[in-house]
Amino acid sequence: MILAIDIGNTNIVMGCFDGKQIVFRERISSNQRTTDLEYAVMIKTALEMHKVTTDMIRGVVMSSVVPSITNTFKRAIEKLTNAKIVVVGPGVKTGIRILIDDPAQLGSDLVVDAVAGIHGYPTPQIIIDMGTATTFSVIDKNCNYLGGVITTGMAVSADALFNKTSQLPKIGFDTPKRVIGKNTVECLKSGIMYSAASSIDGIIGHIEEELGQKCTVIATGGLAGVVVPLCKRKIILDDDLMLKGLVIIYSKNENN
Repeated sequence: MILAIDIGNTNIVMGCFDGKQIVFRERISSNQRTTDLEYAVMIKTALEMHKVTTDMIRGVVMSSVVPSITNTFKRAIEKLTNAKIVVVGPGVKTGIRILIDDPAQLGSDLVVDAVAGIHGYPTPQIIIDMGTATTFSVIDKNCNYLGGVITTGMAVSADALFNKTSQLPKIGFDTPKRVIGKNTVECLKSGIMYSAASSIDGIIGHIEEELGQKCTVIATGGLAGVVVPLCKRKIILDDDLMLKGLVIIYSKNENN
């Protein structure tokens, strides 16, 4: 089995694959103060919950946008298994051509999303990853990574609003009953979620206009599932896009 790990600013997502079949996926919080032993316990607990033993893991692949956690998590894995560990970064084979000003600046999470998108869906395509930030990656018909858009994530926007106001309550991100709210909570929920959906629809339109062609649009990330249904554009929801991309990258580097 291959253990795929995506370390983000808010959450760490782990998924275990048996071939192309995902066995389980779990999330834990990203915390720079957590020690390698503490992370090792969390990983072992997740594996045991799904009846996976450490000797069943033949390879591990990691992507991280939090450098301070990357080595800590790698040491945690090394406490549990001797399996080969691939960390996505410079020198790792991905199979995509990155056509931005400085390819080294492209976040490993966006690289992994692009690898999965190219292998799973028609091009050209737009990949939307909704996490702490909301990112748009643009892939042309020849599978080249052209560039993208980065905007504030929905949760970050909501936190900024709540922190700057004294009387507005915090809300959960569940689907609004209606656009026109009848109370403060409904108004907030509608405003935050429909503005995120409208922003996504609008940016897709601008990208397609600039490219001069329609794109396959794929969305992933922790908040995609609640926002995508509110969008007017046709968007494919793929919660496991990042994990799929990690496994593909592992297969390209397994014998290195």
